[in-house]
Amino acid sequence: MTSLDRRGLLRLGGALTVGAGLAACSGTGTGSGADSGGAGDPRKGEITVWSWQGPAAQLKALLPEFNKAYPDIKVTVQDIGNPAIWDKITTGLAAGGSGLADVLHIGVDYLPGYVEKFPTGLADLGPLGATKHKDAFAQGLWQTVAPKGRVNALPWEANSGGFYYRADLFEKAGVDVESLATWDEVIEAGKKLKAATGVHLLGIDKPASQPDAANFFQLLLQLQGKFYFDLDGAITLDSPEAVTALTLIKKMNDAGLVSDLAGGWSALENSIKEGTAAVLPWPTWFGGIIEGLVPQEAGKWKVRLPPAVRRGGATAATVNSTHLAVAGSSKQQAAAWSFIEFMLTRPASQVAIYRGKGIAPALMAAYEDSLFHEPSAFFSGQKKGEIFLQALKSPTPATNYSADYARALKVVTDAQTKVLLKGADPAEVLKQAADQLAQQTGRKVVR
Repeated sequence: MTSLDRRGLLRLGGALTVGAGLAACSGTGTGSGADSGGAGDPRKGEITVWSWQGPAAQLKALLPEFNKAYPDIKVTVQDIGNPAIWDKITTGLAAGGSGLADVLHIGVDYLPGYVEKFPTGLADLGPLGATKHKDAFAQGLWQTVAPKGRVNALPWEANSGGFYYRADLFEKAGVDVESLATWDEVIEAGKKLKAATGVHLLGIDKPASQPDAANFFQLLLQLQGKFYFDLDGAITLDSPEAVTALTLIKKMNDAGLVSDLAGGWSALENSIKEGTAAVLPWPTWFGGIIEGLVPQEAGKWKVRLPPAVRRGGATAATVNSTHLAVAGSSKQQAAAWSFIEFMLTRPASQVAIYRGKGIAPALMAAYEDSLFHEPSAFFSGQKKGEIFLQALKSPTPATNYSADYARALKVVTDAQTKVLLKGADPAEVLKQAADQLAQQTGRKVVR
């Protein structure tokens, strides 16, 4: 099963709305309100876990090991599917926790919305023992799951931004990719690349036919330590950093270096198979996608961390992550926490999950295993795990997606489309987008 199956691209921009016709699902959390849960016994009980595809399969595979340590905790892992899981969790939270599973697998883009809209919907993991693991995860992730002290979840997966590239094509163009320090230098290299090979630098879904069309813009923003919102929830969508990011994209497009990936994921897959772009600025997990799509190109690909936006700037950004939370309505919160702690804070568990599905752990101790330091035949003998480990060790600020990420994503992709298809001014369209988002949400704009 591919990484796309297991993450479903996190279904970026999915609105936190209750799906029509969705019935409350069976689970052990059956209290009438989200605050009706209880701690229970940490060594016995019956719990249900909601996840999707690959992650669910890996959790199931680890159950025999878990039950050696906790023989009296019966665990049922359910593959809800992605994106179905988001509506199902929302439905349960909106019903005061009725029908929710005890353990919930939640993407970074959904967690803040759940917390803001349903303040007691998720249990505080601090009193259950989570705070002792505060320093165990990649930088920035603890503040992401516990922005105001309350521990809403525990980090599982951490994906850093990457720069996958066709080394053979750049060599043909006479470009040393490892020497490219900034994205401005990448643009100049892209011109040489296209002149020598006819291949575009990279691809973007220009008409924003899919919600994740702003992934590249978002990466450029996070490399500058910025996002659509600050940690207080104010809008920073038209910050100088955002204008710089969209201006870089405009420069690439104006130079004819950007292919159109209208159509979303299928268009991206076809582009990789046809070799229409030499750079894929995608996260850690995407390496498995490339290898699966074009196995015959082993040895032609390499990977590095992205160049900085400004010379001397950051080349590391944690661009997405997933987490495990406990429902506030669960009657078995202590047992649910025992499960989460076993799966997410035990290096052996995370190594086994990575070996099975390539899910990059947020747990830093897991990277001591030799598995993350082996050369990759596909990626020209590079130790790919060490490259992304370098990013996870780098200072990376927390990211506040907020409950209004879906709205932000819509105005951002609209702004990007105006720039790519109509040549609009980045500063102007981002200002309009920020003002529009403020009107929709009541949030203030920081300028």
